[in-house]
Amino acid sequence: MTARLLQRQIFPLDRDFDVLPLYVDPEEAKLDADRYEIGGNRAAKELNNAAIRQPTSTGRSIHPDQIESRTSLRVKSGERLSFGTYFNAFPASYWRRWTVVSDVTLTVRLRGAGASVIVYKSMANGRAQRVDSAVSGDEGSATFAFELSLKPFVDGGWYWYNVVAGDEDVVVESAEWTADVPEDRAQHGTVDLAITTMNRPDFCAKLLAQVGEDEQLRPYLDTVFVMEQGTDKVADSPEFAKAEGALGDTLRIIEQGNLGGSGGYARGQLESLRKGTATYAMMMDDDVVCEPEGIIRAITFGDLARRPTLVGGHMFSLFSRSRLHSFGEIIHPWRFWWKSPDDTFNDWDFAARNLRSSRWMHKRIDVDFNGWFMCLIPRQVIDEIGLSLPLFIKWDDSEYGLRAKAAGYPTVTFPGAAVWHVPWTDKNDALDWQAYFHLRNRLVAALLHSPYPRGGRMIRESLNHQVAHLVSMQYSTAELRLLAMEDVLEGPHALHRMLPDRLGEVNALRKQFTDAQLQPDPDAFPAVRRKKPPRRGRDGLEIPSRLSQLVTAGLAPLRQLKPPRELSREHPEAEIRAMDARWYRLASYDSAIVSMNDGTSAAFYQRDSAVFRSLTRRTVELHDRYRREWPRLAQLYREELDSITAPEAWDETFKPWTERADD
Repeated sequence: MTARLLQRQIFPLDRDFDVLPLYVDPEEAKLDADRYEIGGNRAAKELNNAAIRQPTSTGRSIHPDQIESRTSLRVKSGERLSFGTYFNAFPASYWRRWTVVSDVTLTVRLRGAGASVIVYKSMANGRAQRVDSAVSGDEGSATFAFELSLKPFVDGGWYWYNVVAGDEDVVVESAEWTADVPEDRAQHGTVDLAITTMNRPDFCAKLLAQVGEDEQLRPYLDTVFVMEQGTDKVADSPEFAKAEGALGDTLRIIEQGNLGGSGGYARGQLESLRKGTATYAMMMDDDVVCEPEGIIRAITFGDLARRPTLVGGHMFSLFSRSRLHSFGEIIHPWRFWWKSPDDTFNDWDFAARNLRSSRWMHKRIDVDFNGWFMCLIPRQVIDEIGLSLPLFIKWDDSEYGLRAKAAGYPTVTFPGAAVWHVPWTDKNDALDWQAYFHLRNRLVAALLHSPYPRGGRMIRESLNHQVAHLVSMQYSTAELRLLAMEDVLEGPHALHRMLPDRLGEVNALRKQFTDAQLQPDPDAFPAVRRKKPPRRGRDGLEIPSRLSQLVTAGLAPLRQLKPPRELSREHPEAEIRAMDARWYRLASYDSAIVSMNDGTSAAFYQRDSAVFRSLTRRTVELHDRYRREWPRLAQLYREELDSITAPEAWDETFKPWTERADD
């Protein structure tokens, strides 16, 4: 056995005030603040969920100047600081469940007299317990070592430590979590970073520089692959020289056509597999800000995992940097849709509600997959189960997680490894060109992995969504969804053939519909006019009851068969904000100006009875065909999975660019 560093105390590189709550907590927080039990009905659940989100912050904060280095922090006289935070608490239950580690040692080094170190642990229900403590003497410096067992963390729980300064300031110079591991696990693995980029040259170059300049990370890097798929090249960015200087020969730029995220990541996986020198390949988005220590932690966790394991990071909001998007994601088997587990909360703000007072976060969350904004994959797994499916975007990461799980390789979304990314909550990509990929790839993944006959609720839910788009005058979205269903029926080998050109064809098709013709200038649209005012002056923004929605769902399709009101052909009947553009509101209009979620543009929706009839007829026919042919399709896709994800299949897809590079 030999000692190995698992995790060290860190503080933000740029002393960003917004991210400090993720590293150190000045609050005298309630350790068991969430004393709410979820009730049985919807109203009780909503009330309890709202109470759980109530902030516990008192407004106290530390000054960024208290950060003395990447690993040390000064605690002012009389001040009590907790390191029970996202980046500095130790996620004991994850180490207990997934790795060979059974005991850890916490070593804390202090400079200053009369300071106390108090070690805590939590149980899976979030209740905290004091474990041990020590006090520094008058000698001016002290090192404390606490031996801690992982045995009581089967279902969840963390370790952390608090530091209390006495009559003078004290500097917490370092804190390290170590463990004795077998000799064959003593050396750390290495990683190939696979970053797919398209027309984000400055963002990508800054990420490369951030990775390359971290001295602690450098020994873990084998190669940094950048799959350049855009026209605005990362090499042309003013930031690139800095990145190139930091990474040197470690950096490799690979240019190819726009094959989407799956095409870029598959190329990175292929290059890593063929090179064969790195232990892992890590998929990472180009538009993220990275915590480099998280990459080291992911590699360390992977090195010590009981079996080859995919290790993913969390995603924080780039615009509100203390907000966590999701604590883990699963595929709901009956609906076959990605989601967070029911006992978790999305969009969690650590600045308002710290880790110690968030009892739900102390359960270990097991996942089906991790998004490829940051996900470590062992080379052994890629060699055995193949590369990404050729899906362009959407469902490539989730399908891969399910495929790995079926082969016996779990995915762990690991606390303390994270990136900051543009949050998905500011988008509505189910309406634009991405609607095609959402449905097509979801169907492909369900055919491959759904445990239920005919995909469980998949076909019914697809039909419900299609009708909602039709009654909402979103004809371009409805058309793209039908195209997606037709393409799946062509079989698995069509996916590679479609990969280079389908996006252009999808965009050309959707632009034929007025609801996809976006205008940034509000004056580009006619003025709002109606022949009759709204009934009783209602503005249509009230949220209808569940019963009213069911009635509307039954009557709205029938209303679409009537001719639209004459004035609605020239003038919109209303302007509707993106946040209010629900199907049950849009269904009552014959035309409307509807803004987009990103706030940059709007479109003129117009009801068309002929288009509605045509799309409805095809919708019914296609969904009925899926009910009949699902077993045959599922067998076909499952039989061909290995061949379409094999390196040889991807070689053919990459050939136009690899041959050009060889020339």
